[in-house]
Amino acid sequence: MTTDPPTPATPSPAGASGTSNAAWRVEKDSMGEVRVPAQALWAAQTQRAVENFHFGGITMPAAFVDALLHIKAAAALANEKLGLLEPSLARAIADSADALLADAQRMAHFPVEVFQTGSGTSSNMNANEVLATLAARRLGRAVSANDHVNFGQSSNDTIPSAIHVAAALQLERELLPALAHLARVLENRAPELQRHVKTGRTHLMDAMPVRFDQVLGGWRAQVQQALSALVLLQPAVATLAQGGTAVGTGVNTHPEFASTLCALLQQRTGVHFQAAAERFSLMGAQDTAVQLSGQLKATAVALMKIANDLRWMNSGPLAGLAEIELPALQPGSSIMPGKVNPVIPEAVAMVGAQVIGNDAAITIAGQSGNFELNVMLPLVARNLLESLQLLAAAARALADRAIAGFAVNEASLRAALARNPVLVTALNPLVGYLKAAEIAKAAYKQGRPIIDVADEMTDLGRDRLQDLLDPARLTEGGL
Repeated sequence: MTTDPPTPATPSPAGASGTSNAAWRVEKDSMGEVRVPAQALWAAQTQRAVENFHFGGITMPAAFVDALLHIKAAAALANEKLGLLEPSLARAIADSADALLADAQRMAHFPVEVFQTGSGTSSNMNANEVLATLAARRLGRAVSANDHVNFGQSSNDTIPSAIHVAAALQLERELLPALAHLARVLENRAPELQRHVKTGRTHLMDAMPVRFDQVLGGWRAQVQQALSALVLLQPAVATLAQGGTAVGTGVNTHPEFASTLCALLQQRTGVHFQAAAERFSLMGAQDTAVQLSGQLKATAVALMKIANDLRWMNSGPLAGLAEIELPALQPGSSIMPGKVNPVIPEAVAMVGAQVIGNDAAITIAGQSGNFELNVMLPLVARNLLESLQLLAAAARALADRAIAGFAVNEASLRAALARNPVLVTALNPLVGYLKAAEIAKAAYKQGRPIIDVADEMTDLGRDRLQDLLDPARLTEGGL
């Protein structure tokens, strides 16, 4: 026994008008007739995808759909410029795309799941059909999803291009500004914390002292390195496969279509897109997406390192390191009153884990290029765009809700430094490694400050020892 799929809730975007009282209408494609919900803007091929792909209901990301709509608008206008589409038809398609982009409810019209045909053909046809419906309503006559909206295009070049457009926009508008903001917060906070000296740690064991501004400087360098590496990838991400059509040869499209489309995309988005000189690699492979994902993974690792340092320094407040106190954002326990947890660093660490997992999937997807087409494009789109979005949010949260507001526990820092036997390292050039080790072991065993034990076991004198063992001086390096 079969049941009809439910009628989707499809609020009409700007430019859409008219509905049917019937629950269903009949649409036709090359395979025959199919029933489509009466109010749906899509047609037969989208409906087939809705009925075929049921893998958890995860639909294509909004950023991807938006990129696809930008491409469809630019394609229509490019074909108009090249004399291949009549102006009224091209304008109707472009205006319909812009109306959708302005509609907060637009994703209701894009129901195709991520786990679909590997080329993303279902998503491409979803956009073509929705735009054909809306353009037809504007013109008062039929508009073809294939012959008009998809003119000069193939799913095989359009979907890889949409991945690049969406990633380029998220990189330019979200992640790079977020990382730059995090770097600025670290840079601005460092001078304020320069006077605070803490116990350094290697292997999670006490080591020589460091200043807080040095710690933040290290974090900032990590963020800046990630930022610089991502900037270097921007030109490749903004290079599009569009114009390659079915297999990369450009059959059935104008030789100037791709360059004209890229110029129009730049006008629409403010990002400089360029047509690839060689399109076979951008269609048969996803190397740029794999490279970008790899750098996103490296960025995630950097943020996880910072987040975990904050968690350790915040640990306590009595039985942990208790070097800092992160802003108290929410109660930390449903059973232990007064407990407050480092929720932002924990969330950032989980983002990092997700991005690393996304990269593993993209790596597998990237090698799934069979001859002239990669067949895991929707998965690449979903994971890449999620990683970009998550890292941008994580960088801002770490900057604004953790680093900008943590307080330093100076009393705890001083107490730990006074007991730190590793300070004796400063005496190595004067008394030798073995004698210094003897002093350190005695201080640790007796639970006494290193300066008191060194005063008894050497003839350096108290005043000189105070200078030699001054934690702040030891952060400057040198003999």
